[in-house]
Amino acid sequence: MPGSSKRSVSLLLLLAYFPQITGCSKTSRVEPARVEAGGNEPVVGVTRLGGEQVRFDAPGSLGQDSVYGQIGGSSRAVPLDSVEKIWVVRGGVMQRVKPSQIRTVGERVVGATTLDGRDLAFDKAGAGGYVRADTVFAVMNGEPLLLPLDQVQRLWIRKTDAAKSALAVIGVLGGALLVTVAIAAATKESFPFVYSWDGTQYVFDAEPYGGAISRGLERDDYARLENLRPQEGFYKLLVTNEVNETQMTNQMELWVVDHAPGVSVLPDVRGGLHLVSNPVPPASARDHQGRDLRSWLERTDRVIWEPLAVADSGGGMRDEIVLTFPKPRGADRARLVSNVATGIWGSHMIRAMLQLRGREVDAWYARIDGGQHSRDSLLAWDLREELYHLLIDVREPDGWQTRGVLPGGGPFIAEDRVVPLDLSKVEGDSVRLRIRPARGFWALNSFALDFGEEGPVKVDTLRPYSGKDARRGDVLSEIASSDDRYYAMPYTGDYGHVAFRAPAAVAGSERTVLLHARGYYRLHLPIGGDPDTAMLRRLGEVPGAAGQFAAEQFSQWQVAGR
Repeated sequence: MPGSSKRSVSLLLLLAYFPQITGCSKTSRVEPARVEAGGNEPVVGVTRLGGEQVRFDAPGSLGQDSVYGQIGGSSRAVPLDSVEKIWVVRGGVMQRVKPSQIRTVGERVVGATTLDGRDLAFDKAGAGGYVRADTVFAVMNGEPLLLPLDQVQRLWIRKTDAAKSALAVIGVLGGALLVTVAIAAATKESFPFVYSWDGTQYVFDAEPYGGAISRGLERDDYARLENLRPQEGFYKLLVTNEVNETQMTNQMELWVVDHAPGVSVLPDVRGGLHLVSNPVPPASARDHQGRDLRSWLERTDRVIWEPLAVADSGGGMRDEIVLTFPKPRGADRARLVSNVATGIWGSHMIRAMLQLRGREVDAWYARIDGGQHSRDSLLAWDLREELYHLLIDVREPDGWQTRGVLPGGGPFIAEDRVVPLDLSKVEGDSVRLRIRPARGFWALNSFALDFGEEGPVKVDTLRPYSGKDARRGDVLSEIASSDDRYYAMPYTGDYGHVAFRAPAAVAGSERTVLLHARGYYRLHLPIGGDPDTAMLRRLGEVPGAAGQFAAEQFSQWQVAGR
């Protein structure tokens, strides 16, 4: 696989309040303006041995052997062995405490991705980085670092929840335009967050059935649980509701596959499993403006291509990206391995478009829940606009032909997905694929083609052994099978634990564990007024109108935040 399988825990941000998770090969996001100093609490000054008082220009941080801050416009490191007291603000009151009394807070900046595609990892020792005004303050390679926020594409945040033994590393969108806007609170729409027990703590590992916003859209989802480890013979999951919605989980089970080392087991959208052994990254990747995107799309990492919902220089709201791969002689089929997710703003647009329906939203839900024709019409509209499904076009002698569809997901975790492709009409020694993502709706991490032979995949299906909700107790019967019973989490802060008996390891094999979950969710919407029938008609009848609506909403959001 090109890089690790999930976009390296970065939930791209436009999110300010994110669950507690630990990041290891998945991706997530948050907004710089909402980032708190992490690791240790912010430091506003120090008292040196001998009584000298030193006040920092902006809150600093405690490192392993120094206190870092800005004095007179310059970054300074005050050796810890020269410090008697550290100044902190608690409850609005400044206090002077001993270095040993510094408290740990719930999140910290652990890295950044710059606009030119550099991945910066901040030193792990000490407090980590933080954001103040228009600057990221951090320590890298033992030296203080001041990074202007307008050079940042994404920040990487580590958040913890000691009460649940949960931890997450999440990504957040950077950029000067986002600094003053509380985008996280405004845009955070999602689904159940699933955390895997890794032997020490729960780690954010999956967010199933994204986009299933009503019972008629209920669907199955498949996600690799890369952090899951057995303990005392059990696999344990933590399931949480961390957003303003009611979440309805119908079924949860684990699929265990023991396979040869060096092979990845990846799902497609229908739950088919594929053995991938030699994925080939694109030889080139260029957009319609000629920009070289290969470094952004060739591997799964913390460098993620996610344009904002802003028109390009030609006024367009769609990018066109052509990926070129080498093709072995005689190859007539391949598996596209992609790591993509719905963009944060795209996720927020679900709520915005539902709110256009005002008091008639329940009637719309009823049509979606009660009729296949309404669901088919919604899917056809989405495929036309490519908001939450992305068409995969293959270049053939008679032009571009659609040969696959890539679903969205996330927006906080991007999963590897396989899309089988028919290449029987492709001529020559290369394969050219085209995607046309709507701007602001997609976060693209990596693409690869695998031409290897398919093989049988033996799956051991694990039914849940126990399921307990923190408020209601036993919910095992509600998640044991796909039926009319649901595990409902109607309130933000709801959570539960699910356990599965872990089968014995198979000598000489590697193990992949996937979560198969089924369900849907309903957003909590304000009481609506009159529906905006003119806008709804425009969105339905005019191709491209949804992208323009997203751009208009984004522009208004930016202005409101200034």
